[in-house]
Amino acid sequence: MSDASIVCSSLSFAWPDDTPVFTGLSFAVGPGRAGLVAPNGAGKSTLLKLIAGELSPTAGGVSVDGVLGYLPQTLPLVGDLTVAEVLGIKPVVDALNAIESGDVDERHFNAVGNDWDIEERTRAQLDRLGLDASLDRRLSTFSGGQVISLGLAAQLLKQPDVLLLDEPTNNLDLDARRNLYAVLENWNGCLLLVSHDRALLDRMDRIASLERGELRLYGGNFTAYEEAVAAEQEVAEKNIRSAEQDLKREKRELQQARERAQRRASNAQKGLKDAGLARINAGNMKRSAEVSAAKANQTHANRLSDAKAKLDEAGRARRDEPRLALELPGTAVPAGRTVFEGSGLRVRELFAGEGAALNIRGPERIALSAPNGAGKSTVLRWIQGSLVAGEVKRADGRIAYLSQRLELLDLDRTVFENLAHFAPTMPEAQRMNLLARFLFRGQRIHLPAGVLSGGERLRATLACVLYAEPAPQLLLLDEPTNNLDLVSVEQLESALTAYRGAFVVVSHDERFLSELGITRWLTLTGGQLLESAAG
Repeated sequence: MSDASIVCSSLSFAWPDDTPVFTGLSFAVGPGRAGLVAPNGAGKSTLLKLIAGELSPTAGGVSVDGVLGYLPQTLPLVGDLTVAEVLGIKPVVDALNAIESGDVDERHFNAVGNDWDIEERTRAQLDRLGLDASLDRRLSTFSGGQVISLGLAAQLLKQPDVLLLDEPTNNLDLDARRNLYAVLENWNGCLLLVSHDRALLDRMDRIASLERGELRLYGGNFTAYEEAVAAEQEVAEKNIRSAEQDLKREKRELQQARERAQRRASNAQKGLKDAGLARINAGNMKRSAEVSAAKANQTHANRLSDAKAKLDEAGRARRDEPRLALELPGTAVPAGRTVFEGSGLRVRELFAGEGAALNIRGPERIALSAPNGAGKSTVLRWIQGSLVAGEVKRADGRIAYLSQRLELLDLDRTVFENLAHFAPTMPEAQRMNLLARFLFRGQRIHLPAGVLSGGERLRATLACVLYAEPAPQLLLLDEPTNNLDLVSVEQLESALTAYRGAFVVVSHDERFLSELGITRWLTLTGGQLLESAAG
């Protein structure tokens, strides 16, 4: 596997409507684990598809040295497939079963080849990923996260030299994520993965940053990458300030040079008249002065042009990733105030016995964890009131629900109109100022919500949720970071840090939870909500 590599040479790709994605992209990735990061829409998944051969470049080329494995975000699988079919080993398993039953047809031996231990290797691989499943189990009986783990197992059974993974931890619960981390810790081929999971990215050997059509490799994990980018931005800001000062100086000197030339020309003209020189001599002297002034003017103009170019270059090195700076006094909840009190939650087989119970008091920040399918979303719907069960008492304050699908907005309304719907008494000027703080400026506030990018939709939803009338004093968040890019996750963290009410968040993103100042950790176990250790 030491020679495993991916090489892209002058790679270009455009969609059928001629919208360009890459133009002349060149890079090489060798053995080791590389995390690919970029804003949503920059072309990360498209790049993986080009490397995997699922898309064809419009120019340039891609070469992969070694056996390739590729796990896309969305697996093209149907529910009636068996585990053996998903893993691609059914022909071998069928041939082994036939041989064991006494059928010695040569075609069975050809089907087995060197894979006599396929069932043992498969079982070991499934165990490493935390999957306890028979080979004849149907795909329809698995959760979404388990299907992703099965898809990964299928790729690993190929024993690939080069492995491409596109958001492999999406839909995985915490245990499944940790199993994936452990598997990739021992990976010694060439790995290129797209992820917004910072805990996973911190296990990489290097980070590949795709921005403005260029790919740059940074040595070290994601934390080291963040530190390197921060250092680069500090230098870029200094260069911008220096270039701005140079530009001001050059403009000032150009203006002074022009004023001096005008004074000289005026004085020379006056001197010529006073001296009574012949007209031809006077003309020659005037032209000579004009040529000298033009040369000086061009010299200063060139220096001014150079200063502008340096400022432009310094500006391109600066990343425009503004953070949200919010004040949310209306969301404050007094310490000790009961926001929610419920008991006797019993739904199907999820909550047995006396059912689950939960009390929320004051501005608590609660993280709720459990394996997929254990009932976390059911608990959130119970708190919200869309699920009626057991005995419940809620405070008068508003309860807001933020799901990963961000379906709160009316997609036909503009950003401004959506905020007006949630905050009808807010003055128009205040709405515009507020949206500017959520990075919507100019005509962006008049865009329909349906055409917003994922990050823009998140910001618009946060504005409507956090500044609604009345302000929410209990916020419910169901896997809010799924499908967000890294900048959007940081903006969500900023908003939740400013939020002063109580919230309950369901998330498998350990780094995200660590940034929120969680005060209480709950685990849903055996149908009961139990206090658990932090993290």
